[in-house]
Amino acid sequence: MSKMGRRRLAIALFLVLSTLCGAAYAQLRGHGGPVRALAISPDGTRAISGSFDTSAIRWSLLRNVAEQVLRFHEGAVNAVAYLNDGRIVTAGADAHIAIWTPGKTTPDRMLDGHTAPIAGIAVSPDGNTLASASWDHTIRLWQLSDDAAIVLHGHTQNVNGVAFSPDGKELISAGYDATLRLWRRETGAVIAVRNLPTPLNTVAVAPDGEIVTAGADGKIYFLSPQTDVITAVQASNNPVIALAVSADGKRVAAAGIRGSVAVIDRASRKVTNTLIGPGFPVWSVAFFPDNRTLLTGGTDRMIRRWDATSGEPLDRLTPGAADDPLAQYADDPGAQVFRACVACHALTPDEGNKAGPTLWHIFGRRIATLPGYNFSPALKKLDIVWTPETLSKLFEIGPARYTPGTKMPEQTIGSAADRKALVDFLARVTTK
Repeated sequence: MSKMGRRRLAIALFLVLSTLCGAAYAQLRGHGGPVRALAISPDGTRAISGSFDTSAIRWSLLRNVAEQVLRFHEGAVNAVAYLNDGRIVTAGADAHIAIWTPGKTTPDRMLDGHTAPIAGIAVSPDGNTLASASWDHTIRLWQLSDDAAIVLHGHTQNVNGVAFSPDGKELISAGYDATLRLWRRETGAVIAVRNLPTPLNTVAVAPDGEIVTAGADGKIYFLSPQTDVITAVQASNNPVIALAVSADGKRVAAAGIRGSVAVIDRASRKVTNTLIGPGFPVWSVAFFPDNRTLLTGGTDRMIRRWDATSGEPLDRLTPGAADDPLAQYADDPGAQVFRACVACHALTPDEGNKAGPTLWHIFGRRIATLPGYNFSPALKKLDIVWTPETLSKLFEIGPARYTPGTKMPEQTIGSAADRKALVDFLARVTTK
């Protein structure tokens, strides 16, 4: 390599390392309920989350903001995925599947057929088939070209997870009946049934075809592509409810009902790190394309970023930090309540709109009239003017009841004192 080439390489490496070391990541909070599902875009710049609050949120992982709230489902959004063309799939407890083009406010398509909650989805490697696992004891294989579906019967209890083999020729399903089943994708014929010692909550497949599954006994079971049990690793003393395998196949992340996430080295079959969060159930976990950064979502409504190699959190944006947007209001109790809203709403005119409209000069403004924001048609029909009283009422009874048809995640503030603190804070900072 020439001297000039070495210099350019050194500069490039310096810029990359400077970016990685200097990045400040915020905990993402915008959902009004536990974060049930996560998926990261192939380039690692965006994510989609699904929640018990019935919404899905599109996130920018570079700017740490919500870009869009997707409202369609009438129950918890239990599963999310990216299609190969960049579109998004959401599936929920209402038994519906929706396919979205980012930026659009309504789904492009709906896939219906299940008669009970959908607990898991998977996209085939070629992008042509979507698999869905349901509590109606069936799996459906949807051909995305024409919505035709093959229904797979065999599980005797809830089916909680599905995953495709690396070549896309087989499908693996995990059920609460303690069976792991291998299916032929093209015909829906069952190839193998493996009985395991515990009800199963989740399943994933490594790039070499090895199957990873887990459930109520806290063990991670490693099976061959033919479903022969290779070994089991005790990851937790409590049920494991979510799994992810890094794209390079080196690591497995297992999220538990007690709030910890075990990171397992596949080569040694050992737990190398345990990520300790706030102690609430972690419902969802996903690896970034870099194979070391992990995203988790849980009952505390937070989406967190972790270094899976060290076990350390990467959420270095803390209350009062220099790059905290609410740093100047560190001692204001209303600002602390507003932290649940900051991912979706700006307080100043120069920040513009995020997933929700800016709150600058909100008081005295009629609902759904702010120029430049695409409000739900249902909101434009409501006769509400935002005042301290109406805004307090919104959070007292919840957006779904007070503003039917809203895209806002469902969340309430039960404390009258907290509602007053929030309203007083907004009155001060949005009317300067």
